[in-house]
Amino acid sequence: MLSSGLPHGAVPKLERPGPLRERVYEALLDLITTRALRPGAHLVESELAGHLGVSRQPVREALQRLNTDGWVDLRPAQGAFVHEPTEEEADQLLTVRTLLEAEAARLAAAHTGSPGIAALEELCVTGERAVREDDVDGAVAANAAFHAKVMELAGNAVLAELAAQVGRRVRWYYTPVARQRGAQSWIEHRELIAAIADRDEARATAVMRAHTEHTRRTYHERAREDGPDGRHP
Repeated sequence: MLSSGLPHGAVPKLERPGPLRERVYEALLDLITTRALRPGAHLVESELAGHLGVSRQPVREALQRLNTDGWVDLRPAQGAFVHEPTEEEADQLLTVRTLLEAEAARLAAAHTGSPGIAALEELCVTGERAVREDDVDGAVAANAAFHAKVMELAGNAVLAELAAQVGRRVRWYYTPVARQRGAQSWIEHRELIAAIADRDEARATAVMRAHTEHTRRTYHERAREDGPDGRHP
Protein backbone atom coordinates (compact mmCIF):
# COMPACT_ATOMS: atom_id res chain seq x y z
CA MET A 1 0.00 0.00 0.00
CA LEU A 2 1.09 3.57 -0.60
CA SER A 3 1.01 4.57 3.05
CA SER A 4 3.63 1.99 3.97
CA GLY A 5 5.60 2.11 0.72
CA LEU A 6 6.83 5.71 0.63
CA PRO A 7 9.62 7.07 2.82
CA HIS A 8 8.67 9.89 5.18
CA GLY A 9 8.85 13.25 3.45
CA ALA A 10 9.22 11.76 -0.03
CA VAL A 11 6.15 13.49 -1.42
CA PRO A 12 6.08 17.28 -1.30
CA LYS A 13 2.81 19.17 -1.24
CA LEU A 14 2.08 20.69 -4.62
CA GLU A 15 2.18 24.46 -4.89
CA ARG A 16 -0.48 26.49 -6.67
CA PRO A 17 -1.28 28.15 -9.00
CA GLY A 18 -0.45 26.11 -12.08
CA PRO A 19 -1.95 23.34 -14.22
CA LEU A 20 -2.76 21.04 -11.30
CA ARG A 21 -3.39 17.89 -13.32
CA GLU A 22 0.02 18.31 -14.97
CA ARG A 23 1.74 18.88 -11.64
CA VAL A 24 0.12 15.81 -10.13
CA TYR A 25 1.12 13.76 -13.17
CA GLU A 26 4.74 14.94 -12.93
CA ALA A 27 4.86 14.30 -9.17
CA LEU A 28 3.57 10.75 -9.54
CA LEU A 29 5.82 10.05 -12.52
CA ASP A 30 8.83 11.24 -10.53
CA LEU A 31 7.90 8.90 -7.67
CA ILE A 32 7.60 6.01 -10.13
CA THR A 33 10.83 6.65 -12.04
CA THR A 34 12.84 7.03 -8.83
CA ARG A 35 11.12 3.86 -7.51
CA ALA A 36 9.81 5.55 -4.40
CA LEU A 37 6.70 3.85 -5.77
CA ARG A 38 7.91 0.41 -6.80
CA PRO A 39 6.64 -1.71 -9.69
CA GLY A 40 3.49 -3.50 -8.60
CA ALA A 41 2.63 -0.95 -5.88
CA HIS A 42 -1.10 -0.39 -5.36
CA LEU A 43 -1.96 3.27 -5.98
CA VAL A 44 -4.93 4.38 -3.88
CA GLU A 45 -6.48 7.64 -5.07
CA SER A 46 -7.42 8.89 -1.61
CA GLU A 47 -3.97 8.21 -0.19
CA LEU A 48 -2.20 9.83 -3.13
CA ALA A 49 -4.48 12.87 -2.85
CA GLY A 50 -3.67 13.14 0.84
CA HIS A 51 0.07 12.91 0.27
CA LEU A 52 -0.04 15.52 -2.48
CA GLY A 53 -2.53 17.83 -0.74
CA VAL A 54 -5.04 17.81 -3.60
CA SER A 55 -8.50 16.43 -4.31
CA ARG A 56 -9.00 13.01 -5.84
CA GLN A 57 -10.04 14.35 -9.27
CA PRO A 58 -6.58 15.45 -10.52
CA VAL A 59 -5.13 12.23 -9.10
CA ARG A 60 -7.68 10.19 -11.04
CA GLU A 61 -6.88 12.13 -14.22
CA ALA A 62 -3.14 11.67 -13.67
CA LEU A 63 -3.53 7.93 -13.15
CA GLN A 64 -5.50 7.64 -16.37
CA ARG A 65 -2.77 9.46 -18.26
CA LEU A 66 -0.05 7.37 -16.61
CA ASN A 67 -1.98 4.29 -17.72
CA THR A 68 -2.07 5.58 -21.30
CA ASP A 69 1.68 6.26 -21.14
CA GLY A 70 2.44 2.77 -19.82
CA TRP A 71 3.56 3.69 -16.30
CA VAL A 72 0.44 2.49 -14.49
CA ASP A 73 -1.89 -0.47 -15.01
CA LEU A 74 -5.61 0.12 -14.34
CA ARG A 75 -7.18 -3.22 -13.44
CA PRO A 76 -10.98 -3.61 -13.40
CA ALA A 77 -12.38 -4.01 -9.89
CA GLN A 78 -8.85 -3.82 -8.42
CA GLY A 79 -7.58 -0.30 -9.01
CA ALA A 80 -4.32 1.24 -10.19
CA PHE A 81 -0.89 -0.38 -9.88
CA VAL A 82 2.58 0.75 -10.90
CA HIS A 83 3.46 -1.11 -14.08
CA GLU A 84 5.80 -4.07 -13.71
CA PRO A 85 8.12 -4.03 -16.72
CA THR A 86 8.90 -7.28 -18.46
CA GLU A 87 12.44 -8.20 -19.44
CA GLU A 88 11.43 -7.86 -23.09
CA GLU A 89 10.22 -4.30 -22.52
CA ALA A 90 13.44 -3.40 -20.76
CA ASP A 91 15.55 -5.00 -23.46
CA GLN A 92 13.79 -3.14 -26.25
CA LEU A 93 14.07 0.20 -24.46
CA LEU A 94 17.71 -0.21 -23.46
CA THR A 95 18.64 -1.40 -26.95
CA VAL A 96 17.14 1.75 -28.46
CA ARG A 97 18.95 3.79 -25.82
CA THR A 98 22.26 2.27 -26.95
CA LEU A 99 21.62 3.32 -30.55
CA LEU A 100 20.67 6.89 -29.62
CA GLU A 101 23.46 7.46 -27.13
CA ALA A 102 26.18 5.93 -29.27
CA GLU A 103 25.32 8.41 -32.01
CA ALA A 104 25.17 11.24 -29.46
CA ALA A 105 28.67 10.33 -28.28
CA ARG A 106 29.98 10.42 -31.85
CA LEU A 107 28.47 13.84 -32.47
CA ALA A 108 29.70 15.13 -29.11
CA ALA A 109 33.24 14.08 -30.05
CA ALA A 110 32.92 15.99 -33.29
CA HIS A 111 31.63 19.23 -31.76
CA THR A 112 32.55 19.57 -28.09
CA GLY A 113 35.02 22.20 -26.91
CA SER A 114 36.70 22.86 -23.57
CA PRO A 115 33.59 24.20 -21.76
CA GLY A 116 31.65 21.05 -22.61
CA ILE A 117 34.47 18.80 -21.45
CA ALA A 118 34.65 20.74 -18.18
CA ALA A 119 30.92 20.31 -17.66
CA LEU A 120 31.18 16.55 -18.18
CA GLU A 121 34.10 16.32 -15.78
CA GLU A 122 32.17 18.23 -13.13
CA LEU A 123 29.22 15.86 -13.45
CA CYS A 124 31.62 12.93 -13.23
CA VAL A 125 33.05 14.27 -9.96
CA THR A 126 29.51 14.57 -8.59
CA GLY A 127 28.68 11.00 -9.57
CA GLU A 128 31.91 9.59 -8.16
CA ARG A 129 31.26 11.36 -4.86
CA ALA A 130 27.74 9.90 -4.72
CA VAL A 131 29.13 6.39 -5.26
CA ARG A 132 31.71 6.84 -2.50
CA GLU A 133 29.00 8.02 -0.12
CA ASP A 134 26.64 5.20 -1.19
CA ASP A 135 24.11 7.82 -2.24
CA VAL A 136 22.09 5.84 -4.77
CA ASP A 137 19.63 8.65 -5.53
CA GLY A 138 22.50 11.06 -6.07
CA ALA A 139 24.34 8.61 -8.32
CA VAL A 140 21.22 8.01 -10.41
CA ALA A 141 20.58 11.75 -10.77
CA ALA A 142 24.21 12.41 -11.71
CA ASN A 143 24.14 9.59 -14.24
CA ALA A 144 21.01 11.00 -15.87
CA ALA A 145 22.55 14.49 -15.94
CA PHE A 146 25.78 13.18 -17.46
CA HIS A 147 24.00 11.39 -20.30
CA ALA A 148 21.72 14.39 -20.87
CA LYS A 149 24.80 16.60 -21.16
CA VAL A 150 26.36 14.31 -23.77
CA MET A 151 23.09 14.48 -25.70
CA GLU A 152 23.10 18.29 -25.43
CA LEU A 153 26.69 18.47 -26.66
CA ALA A 154 25.76 16.34 -29.67
CA GLY A 155 23.83 19.34 -30.97
CA ASN A 156 21.12 17.37 -32.78
CA ALA A 157 17.65 18.52 -31.75
CA VAL A 158 15.84 15.55 -33.27
CA LEU A 159 18.16 13.08 -31.55
CA ALA A 160 17.69 14.93 -28.26
CA GLU A 161 13.91 14.78 -28.62
CA LEU A 162 13.99 11.04 -29.21
CA ALA A 163 16.34 10.55 -26.26
CA ALA A 164 14.05 12.57 -24.01
CA GLN A 165 11.20 10.17 -24.81
CA VAL A 166 13.15 7.24 -23.40
CA GLY A 167 15.16 9.09 -20.75
CA ARG A 168 12.77 8.61 -17.86
CA ARG A 169 12.37 4.92 -18.56
CA VAL A 170 16.13 4.56 -18.72
CA ARG A 171 16.32 6.09 -15.24
CA TRP A 172 13.57 3.71 -14.08
CA TYR A 173 15.58 0.71 -15.24
CA TYR A 174 18.91 2.10 -14.05
CA THR A 175 17.88 2.79 -10.44
CA PRO A 176 17.82 -0.88 -9.29
CA VAL A 177 21.33 -1.50 -10.67
CA ALA A 178 22.97 1.82 -9.76
CA ARG A 179 24.73 0.40 -6.72
CA GLN A 180 25.81 -2.71 -8.63
CA ARG A 181 27.21 -0.62 -11.50
CA GLY A 182 28.83 1.65 -8.91
CA ALA A 183 32.31 2.99 -9.57
CA GLN A 184 32.70 1.05 -12.81
CA SER A 185 30.01 3.16 -14.45
CA TRP A 186 31.97 6.32 -13.70
CA ILE A 187 35.22 4.76 -14.90
CA GLU A 188 33.45 4.25 -18.21
CA HIS A 189 32.22 7.84 -18.12
CA ARG A 190 35.83 8.98 -17.70
CA GLU A 191 36.81 6.90 -20.73
CA LEU A 192 34.05 8.59 -22.71
CA ILE A 193 35.17 12.05 -21.66
CA ALA A 194 38.71 11.23 -22.82
CA ALA A 195 37.46 10.07 -26.21
CA ILE A 196 35.32 13.18 -26.65
CA ALA A 197 38.20 15.43 -25.59
CA ASP A 198 40.44 13.72 -28.17
CA ARG A 199 37.72 14.27 -30.81
CA ASP A 200 37.90 10.54 -31.54
CA GLU A 201 34.44 9.86 -32.92
CA ALA A 202 34.96 6.12 -33.42
CA ARG A 203 36.28 5.58 -29.90
CA ALA A 204 33.54 7.70 -28.32
CA THR A 205 30.93 5.66 -30.17
CA ALA A 206 32.49 2.37 -29.07
CA VAL A 207 32.87 3.45 -25.44
CA MET A 208 29.27 4.64 -25.19
CA ARG A 209 27.95 1.51 -26.88
CA ALA A 210 29.88 -0.72 -24.47
CA HIS A 211 28.83 1.45 -21.51
CA THR A 212 25.11 1.27 -22.25
CA GLU A 213 25.35 -2.44 -23.04
CA HIS A 214 26.93 -3.04 -19.62
CA THR A 215 23.91 -1.40 -18.00
CA ARG A 216 21.50 -3.44 -20.12
CA ARG A 217 23.18 -6.72 -19.16
CA THR A 218 23.36 -5.76 -15.51
CA TYR A 219 19.65 -4.94 -15.48
CA HIS A 220 18.78 -8.35 -16.89
CA GLU A 221 21.04 -10.12 -14.41
CA ARG A 222 19.47 -8.22 -11.51
CA ALA A 223 15.93 -8.76 -12.80
CA ARG A 224 16.44 -12.51 -12.97
CA GLU A 225 17.83 -12.55 -9.42
CA ASP A 226 15.38 -10.17 -7.74
CA GLY A 227 12.22 -9.91 -9.82
CA PRO A 228 10.90 -6.80 -11.64
CA ASP A 229 10.69 -4.50 -8.62
CA GLY A 230 14.38 -4.79 -7.83
CA ARG A 231 13.91 -6.31 -4.34
CA HIS A 232 16.19 -9.01 -3.06
CA PRO A 233 14.33 -12.24 -2.27
